[in-house]
Amino acid sequence: MVDDSVPAVPWWRGRRTWVIAGAGVVVAGAATVALVAQASGAACAAVAATSGQATYYAADGSGNCSFDKVSEPLVVALGNAEYRAGAACGGYLDVTGPKGTVRVKVTDRCPECAAGHIDLSRQAFARIGDVSAGIIKVTYSQVANPPVPGPMTVRVKEGSSRYWLALRFDNTSNPLASAELQSGGAWKALGHTDYNYWIAESGAGNGPFTVRVTDTAGRRTTLSGITLTPGTVQRPGAAAAGTTAAKTTGPARTSAAASAVASPAASLAAAAEGSFGAPLELATTSPAADPAATGAATGRHC
Repeated sequence: MVDDSVPAVPWWRGRRTWVIAGAGVVVAGAATVALVAQASGAACAAVAATSGQATYYAADGSGNCSFDKVSEPLVVALGNAEYRAGAACGGYLDVTGPKGTVRVKVTDRCPECAAGHIDLSRQAFARIGDVSAGIIKVTYSQVANPPVPGPMTVRVKEGSSRYWLALRFDNTSNPLASAELQSGGAWKALGHTDYNYWIAESGAGNGPFTVRVTDTAGRRTTLSGITLTPGTVQRPGAAAAGTTAAKTTGPARTSAAASAVASPAASLAAAAEGSFGAPLELATTSPAADPAATGAATGRHC
């Protein structure tokens, strides 16, 4: 709900419908993270920029990606081609307009947006253009390994049981390429939905569960101690693993805005153990109170 001081939602917003994720309770678990080495070993990677246009809508941080609402949503909705059935969820874009650059998180889908048309939250739009304009010209590019405001979290969807399990991950920095559930000493791939939950269709028993996720930059994180508590957000503690794994290749990208190849730091120098609430990407990222305040769309991100 937007207060009376906010201008009326433009006409192009009238057709939007959303899948809203409920809020959750935070509970503790355990996690380990391993850095997946990149073949190039480069610290930075060139990022392709897309030229297009931006509109705005009354976003609150939730939407088709099923993330929770936030008080100051610097977020963006992408058209079907760039949303890629949820594969873009959780990634970040640097968007440059007439008044500057803002960093936004991909949280939603804009069904009526053609390729090159992005739909920003009103707060994000106001940082780079005049709200009264309604539509502005922009350039935007995906950010590689951006800082995130906290540790990775896992939400267990309502309706989950020993026979069907759905998990949503947040604060992943890059979008996720895969998620696997440990079962009987092996890893079982989870299916991804367009509303950004990872599904074990036949369930996984009563838990607790261990899950391994790999992002589009090849960075791998293992989360353990996830409990079967539907409707809750679990925030595991963090421990950095001093090892690297073979490179994992993410899925093919289908849009110019999502064509960046990320390169994390070469490896973690030594094992380190973090306390509850510490960021998972200890070697590659650090918390940022305002992700929009860091980085600019310069074509390179380190």
